[in-house]
Amino acid sequence: MVIFKKAADIEAYLLSIRQKAKPVGFIPTMGALHSGHISLLQQSREKGDFTVASIFVNPTQFNDKADFDKYPVSIDEDKQMLLDAGCDVLFLPSVEEVYPPGDDTPVYDFGHIDTILEGAHRPGHFRGVGQVVARLLQIVQPDRLYIGQKDYQQCMVIKNLARQLPALHNLDIQICPTMREQDGLAMSSRNRRLTEPQRAIAMLLYQCLVSIQAKAGTQPFAVVQKECLDILKEKGFEPDYVALADAGDLTLLNDYDMNRRMVALIAAKIGDVRLIDNMVVN
Repeated sequence: MVIFKKAADIEAYLLSIRQKAKPVGFIPTMGALHSGHISLLQQSREKGDFTVASIFVNPTQFNDKADFDKYPVSIDEDKQMLLDAGCDVLFLPSVEEVYPPGDDTPVYDFGHIDTILEGAHRPGHFRGVGQVVARLLQIVQPDRLYIGQKDYQQCMVIKNLARQLPALHNLDIQICPTMREQDGLAMSSRNRRLTEPQRAIAMLLYQCLVSIQAKAGTQPFAVVQKECLDILKEKGFEPDYVALADAGDLTLLNDYDMNRRMVALIAAKIGDVRLIDNMVVN
């Protein structure tokens, strides 16, 4: 595995790879890697891609500085995981490499997607996501981008971003299934911050999603939504939302609509750790 810290160096190296007609697969991460990240890398390798991963904790997507400061960092362990998984290149840029001093950082418009759910609870978050993803894609210029469904709204933002940038119109965006622990908890770097008692009940988010999926078309969503909110609060969570939306454009729905593909989305805080998850309903 070759490691680069400078944008110009990895750009030159990947140019030589593309000249050999080798497709490039890219997995952008913020580190603190787990099996979910590695599954993305495996998808890339299975497709025969020359596989590139990046580790960069992006400051512009944290609307809470305390959350940024607490984000887990485990570079040495991450490097070993990527090496063991067969990653070809790791990009480890500094903030100055991603956001060069004096360069204007574009602001992208994601419409209503940026105003609901995560957008409403984390103002500026998706603006930061758009900025860093656009910059990393500009540097790596991959043929395929691999991202996880756990961050469903972020997946929608990145698809929207690709439509806004002519250079990304041919980018193949692979949205890969959420990897889960045995009890259903979605794998996340933030899970490392959970205490044992918090970890023991964290799977309630998944159980709520299963309930929403199971009761589709048999009960009003408002009833199921209230059941989920009540049980989360009873167990000590602070729910931000339990929502149902059109899976294609994230239009929020007041009730189940069995004539369209839907997605249930949930976010709740336990202690100082905020967890999100989602599940396609039909």
